[in-house]
Amino acid sequence: MNAAARSGSLRLRLLAGTLAWMLLTIAVAAWGLRSLFAEHVTQQLQGQLVTQLDQLSAAVGVAGDGAVEVAPMAGDPRLARPLSGLYWQVDRLGARPLVAAARSRSLWDQALQLPAVSGALPATGYRVLRWHDGQGHALLAVARTLQLPEDDAPPLRLAVVADEALIEEPIERFTKLLWLALGALALGLAGAVAVQLQLAMRPLKLLRQRLGAVRRGEATQLAGRFPAELQPLVDEFNHVLGANAEMVQRARTQAGNLAHAVHTPLTILANAAEGESGTLAQLVREQTAAARRQVDYHLARARAAAAVRATGLRTPVLPALQALLRTMQRLHASRALAFELAPAAVPGAFRGEEQDLYELLGNLIDNAGKWARSRVAVDVQREGSECLCITVDDDGPGIAADERERMFGRGVQLDEQRPGSGLGLDIVRELVRAYGGGIEAQSSPLGGLRMRLTLPAAP
Repeated sequence: MNAAARSGSLRLRLLAGTLAWMLLTIAVAAWGLRSLFAEHVTQQLQGQLVTQLDQLSAAVGVAGDGAVEVAPMAGDPRLARPLSGLYWQVDRLGARPLVAAARSRSLWDQALQLPAVSGALPATGYRVLRWHDGQGHALLAVARTLQLPEDDAPPLRLAVVADEALIEEPIERFTKLLWLALGALALGLAGAVAVQLQLAMRPLKLLRQRLGAVRRGEATQLAGRFPAELQPLVDEFNHVLGANAEMVQRARTQAGNLAHAVHTPLTILANAAEGESGTLAQLVREQTAAARRQVDYHLARARAAAAVRATGLRTPVLPALQALLRTMQRLHASRALAFELAPAAVPGAFRGEEQDLYELLGNLIDNAGKWARSRVAVDVQREGSECLCITVDDDGPGIAADERERMFGRGVQLDEQRPGSGLGLDIVRELVRAYGGGIEAQSSPLGGLRMRLTLPAAP
């Protein structure tokens, strides 16, 4: 498929549009699912921190010497593992600067510098803090202030802190799995779309095949049932094909009626003048012959033009040739001529009307029989996939090369002693040109003249 065909392909347009929309939808879904999962993990971690904060609030107290002490807690083991990413810390609020009165073992020998917060606590009883420490770590904390009931107890700030890496790690794992899953989903959907488009385009392929059968002359109508979206189009096609065939048939009938209506009085006039002598009789014979030539010439052109515009024309060549050769054998029986069909003749089909094929071949074979001494040979061969080459050879005297073009002139007879009106070859050339073919006179291998005729072939 070339670039122009690809750019105009309905299948590729639908596939590209569907895939683009599908990828956009999957990307948006991936972003939304990742955001929801990140929010869920954050809220889950924050809930764990609040639980730890409540346990810390219950465990904190003041010793007799005023020192802050924290009773052992049954909590997360990460609070006891150094630099685990989960910490707690208790600060004295009265001291300037703040002094870490107690901290979890996971902080080891470090103290956290929590951001200063002013104002009353929210209704939840704790604040959520986010900041970066001096080492660039993002931290999440829940904190509250606590005033112990002892008289000399200082105000305290309790905080449970988590490194946000605890959030990022599961989010990264989830993101990888999410992209793998959505990638597999995208591949599956792309395959489903391709199959669906193939199934959806199958009726169009069938329609193209049926139209090709009509063009080749294998059918006169688009047969079969099609989807509801295509059936009205098929019905309209069949209506046009039927109307076209009816129009051509009507034109041919009218042409035949006109030819009969004109030829009958011309024949009567010619017959009446044939037995007479004198200037008037000669004038009548000349004018009736001229009128016949004009009628035959123009009717042949009109019939051929109507046939060329018609669709579905297909006429097998070999049966027509065999019938004509038998007829010519009887017509020239008095001269004992041999009319032969070449053994290697191919069984091609002419893309045109049967009557026109008979007229074309009949004129050529009859002319060859008039000039032949003993033999006329006809052959049919293919020229490519769209042309038929038909040759008619005789073993007569032949025609000089400079006379071969003149023999196609209207009314020209190279030998006035031979029967005929000089009309045949002119009509042959006009019919051939109307069908887009060609005719040429050449030297024959038999010693006489070869008429080489090319016609459009039905696929």
